[in-house]
Amino acid sequence: MADPWGFLTTPRRSWPLRSVAERLGDWREVHRPGALLPIVEPQAGRCMDCGIPFCHHACPLGNLIPDWNARVALGDWAAASELLHATNNFPEFTGFLCPAPCESGCVLSIDADPVTIKNIELAIVERAWENGWIRPLPPARLSGFSVGVVGSGPAGLAAAQQLTRAGHQVAVYERDDRPGGLLRYGIPSFKMEKQLLDRRLAQLRAEGTVFRTGVAVGRQVDAGDLLRRHDALVVAVGATLPRELPVPGRELAGIHQAMEYLTQANRVQQGDDLPAPAVSAEGRHVAIVGGGDTGADCLGTVLRQGAASVVQMDIKPLPGPDRTDAEPWPVHPRIHRVSPAHEEGRELVADGGIAGGAPERLRQVPEFERDVRVFAAATVRFEGDDRGRVRCLELMEAEPGTRRPLPGTEYEVRADLVLLALGFTGPEPDSGLAEQLGLGLAPSGAFARAADFAGGAPGVFVAGDAGRGQSLIVWAVAEGRAAAAAVDRYLTGATTLPAPVTATDRPLAA
Repeated sequence: MADPWGFLTTPRRSWPLRSVAERLGDWREVHRPGALLPIVEPQAGRCMDCGIPFCHHACPLGNLIPDWNARVALGDWAAASELLHATNNFPEFTGFLCPAPCESGCVLSIDADPVTIKNIELAIVERAWENGWIRPLPPARLSGFSVGVVGSGPAGLAAAQQLTRAGHQVAVYERDDRPGGLLRYGIPSFKMEKQLLDRRLAQLRAEGTVFRTGVAVGRQVDAGDLLRRHDALVVAVGATLPRELPVPGRELAGIHQAMEYLTQANRVQQGDDLPAPAVSAEGRHVAIVGGGDTGADCLGTVLRQGAASVVQMDIKPLPGPDRTDAEPWPVHPRIHRVSPAHEEGRELVADGGIAGGAPERLRQVPEFERDVRVFAAATVRFEGDDRGRVRCLELMEAEPGTRRPLPGTEYEVRADLVLLALGFTGPEPDSGLAEQLGLGLAPSGAFARAADFAGGAPGVFVAGDAGRGQSLIVWAVAEGRAAAAAVDRYLTGATTLPAPVTATDRPLAA
């Protein structure tokens, strides 16, 4: 512990954001450049070095949080970087994108503000890149074994890097034109800029990992043939089948799945030529159905495209500002959180009118809810115009606990663009992977697998959301690392690679 009184004397300070007006004028990362590093060392000094580090237990990667907090507080950033990378291949990915169950598990969060663990993690990795401490780590010798990795999201990249460093020849197969999966085409740049992904990909390539893009395994290339070409195969294709909303009017034009919309928006920002005009929110009245992270990503994108109005519907009831007895510490609780995108929407509401779909309802809610969100909102039908385009949604209040629509509570939200951000159910069933690799399906819709990530034919392993179902990026990286250890053991009979989780682990966080 660098400062035994830090948690009492130093208030929590988070990385400050740029002004709403500034960040809505571009697609850059929302935080203020250069403002993180000066505040981090005192924030790391708030760590209590508690006897049982629940933050460590709450993190699927088993990050050595108190250890690197202490190094940062003492100014030993190089040692902090070594400790951080010992358990996490891509700290900048998790630092920007993970919802931080570790902070919910911080002992300080019992009755005070937790340590800014995510901010410290990001500061460490940025300092490490600036000082050249992060470099390629190619293996000293090759094993003679070859491994194919299908999918280049966080789970596939983590598995590929671990296996390459273990000496195996690794080829990553990605159906898109660039590697990265949803890190590339699902996550908007204002949430994580793409050069952070590109510099990690350059590191992987320098270590020996080969990327083969534009290859749809299961459709263009038979997965069974690919398995015969390699000694093992890691399936890390994610859970990309979107959940549907089967209500009357779903067939109307102007209703799109969120990932279709976000992928097109990301491609436009990267300068791609699309075969058809991208769906844009410019000048349109937008309704976002779904209250999770994907919905927030849609919201930030819609605002930057210049929507005339936007309302986001969450079927869950409005959560309170504090954890309930049903979600005791150290569980990651469902509380009222305001993302940068929601802050942007809230400021525009205050300026008068971006939430034009249901303004009378927004005026009646408590101050801390007054933004573009409507809670306990169940969509029951879409109404169209005489051209077959959506013009509004009919909603009812949802009964807490059951989510059943309550008759007599009907209201409408104006919309000529609807984005469905309802989550994902599992891997795409028509990919051909299940049949070609002998993979079964779990009740959740994900690929079935054993505790060591093995599934289907011998030599096949399933990692990340493809086997877990829709989850957090930190679980994807943890599963990629653990699956790599299982593959290494399968090929060589033993492994020194770390395995932070098993395929049967369940999160401490809710």
